[in-house]
Amino acid sequence: MVQKFKMAWLSNVRKDVLAGITVALALIPEAIAFSILAGVDPMVGLYASFCIAVTISIVGGRRGMISAATGAMASLMGPVVAKYGIEYLFAATILTGVLQYVMGALKFGRFITFIPHSVMTGFVNALAIIIFMAQFPSFEGANWQMPLMIAGTLVIIYILPRFTQVVPSPLVAIIVMTIISMSLHLDLRTVGDMGKITQELPFFHVPQIDFSLEIIWRMLPFSLALAVVGMTESLMTATIVDEMTDTKSDKNKEVKGQGIANVVSGLFGGMAGCAMIGQTVINVKSGGRARLSTFVSGVFLLFLILVLGDVVKQIPMGALVGVMFMVSIGTFDWNSLRTLAKIPRSDALIMIVTVAAVLATSDLAIGVVSGVILSALVYGWRSAKIKAQSTIEKNGAKVYRIKGQLFFGTMAHFVELFDYKNDPEEIIIDFASSHVWDHSAVTAIAKTIQRYEQINKTVMIIGLNAESKLLMDRVGTL
Repeated sequence: MVQKFKMAWLSNVRKDVLAGITVALALIPEAIAFSILAGVDPMVGLYASFCIAVTISIVGGRRGMISAATGAMASLMGPVVAKYGIEYLFAATILTGVLQYVMGALKFGRFITFIPHSVMTGFVNALAIIIFMAQFPSFEGANWQMPLMIAGTLVIIYILPRFTQVVPSPLVAIIVMTIISMSLHLDLRTVGDMGKITQELPFFHVPQIDFSLEIIWRMLPFSLALAVVGMTESLMTATIVDEMTDTKSDKNKEVKGQGIANVVSGLFGGMAGCAMIGQTVINVKSGGRARLSTFVSGVFLLFLILVLGDVVKQIPMGALVGVMFMVSIGTFDWNSLRTLAKIPRSDALIMIVTVAAVLATSDLAIGVVSGVILSALVYGWRSAKIKAQSTIEKNGAKVYRIKGQLFFGTMAHFVELFDYKNDPEEIIIDFASSHVWDHSAVTAIAKTIQRYEQINKTVMIIGLNAESKLLMDRVGTL
């Protein structure tokens, strides 16, 4: 037990602490921006980021992943706030958490295994583009100092690791650029310009609404949408971190953990959130690996709000934009562009459709679902091919050797494979190179046998594997 605790929390202390501090600095403008997107006070997003990060560090299933208030979730909250008010948002957040916990208990996390690699690549690339484009509003009304600040930030981020990796380069970049901005009194937009930061602790707060089945039923569509989007983005991000760190995670535990975190957020004046790919990339690239990095990101975020609020307000947005540009560049799968012409056209199309759907809707879940549906259609089209090779045996019997999968998509073609009138009196259908998948397939075989029997010919079925034979015996065809 002690060994597991050390591995989960204390195996990488220095890097985890520094990575968590770096992430906390990048969380502030994001949380404020997402609060504005949802139509709520900036502190709602900041409190949510603190509550979710700290809670998920304890109960989550993916070490080193950062969860907080996100844009994908915030975009769904606007209608709730506009129509019902902030108290209903808190209640919807709690209901979202309950739904996610149930999803995790029902092991919905396993559905991530059904997402093809082409969809995953499209998701990553779309997210990188969204992160990049999300920085453009910071350029509105900016002067020539803004691009110089961004350039200086990127230089530190990419050059410093060549000399030392003791401290994460993004953290050094933010500190150095803040000092330069404050010392030279540069005319730059700062974190304080994005929204008011109140130096107050979050407090326990039960949503002030009339709880009833009617109210819950009214909130259910919003909460269900939030739960699905949050689960999808969290599972996708967890899978990406698995690949980046060459480690495994417990997806169902992560879904339940996201649910618990959202319940806590709703009870402390926060909005619903989920995993953040941008901040997670910052954490991983800064050396964060254990639960401690996520925990520190949440705790230090609260420390920044309560103790260093006046200093945080002076952080130039140019420095944070530079960090997010680094995240965008590091997140994008550049190899996918080089191999786009080499991979199967269907895979390339699926990747492009996923990216296009995300960019068109700004909804990651819609993009992923679109890609998965298209992948299923492509797979179905490829699988819906069945053929038969026929030979005549010495005893005069005709053997049909079936090749391909027999299911609802191939049943009609299967029935047409046979030359009923001209075949001899004895027919053998060999399924050694095929598989019988469903009731439609069994029905197709029954129709074929029936057609032969109507003209007084006998049919023998051979070569069935155990699963196919069990299905046919259960239905009663054989």
